[in-house]
Amino acid sequence: ILRSEIPEGTLRVTGPAPTSVSLLHPLADFYQSAGRVLPIHHAVAPDLIPEPQRTLLVHHRDMTSTLEQFHGRRIHLEVLSQELHGNLLHRQVVLLLDDTDEPVEFGATRVHLDRFPEPWRSEIVAARRPLGGILNAARQPYLSRPSAFIAVEPDPFLSAALRIAAPSPKALYGRQNTLRTPEGLEIAEILEILPPHAGQ
Repeated sequence: ILRSEIPEGTLRVTGPAPTSVSLLHPLADFYQSAGRVLPIHHAVAPDLIPEPQRTLLVHHRDMTSTLEQFHGRRIHLEVLSQELHGNLLHRQVVLLLDDTDEPVEFGATRVHLDRFPEPWRSEIVAARRPLGGILNAARQPYLSRPSAFIAVEPDPFLSAALRIAAPSPKALYGRQNTLRTPEGLEIAEILEILPPHAGQ
């Protein structure tokens, strides 16, 4: 499994404070296209995220292998929407556990397909397995750089995607992440939101 070169431990997000809309990039683009109002959300400090979401989000690894290790199962995709615009693939997906189909993450992604050689480019478009799993299988070096951590009030769309039963939790936790080549070229921009966990 390919990892970021940054050691694990306390993760500090640097740079200018993101705006409200950019906190939900690229999910905000899908909401705008569908005419939906963005869910209530705000930035949250990593140390204020409850467990186990903090362990699952606050790191420099890919989410696919992190979630598979946590749940002890392989993961596959459910594609909610997918559009190809030139070399940019826009899609919304839910990551599901094999055997049970339990949702373990909602993801909104913009993938730069021109950063990938064949056959991996075609496999990404086919959407049979998560991007992180494809990157690791291809042994393509990449760096994972979370830029913000967020708390989101689940709206009807996110509740349906993550199969959240009433009563809904007050907040879901997630992160905005960018995958880059070692040279700094963007591979993918991702918003990753986790479902609630037992007791929340």
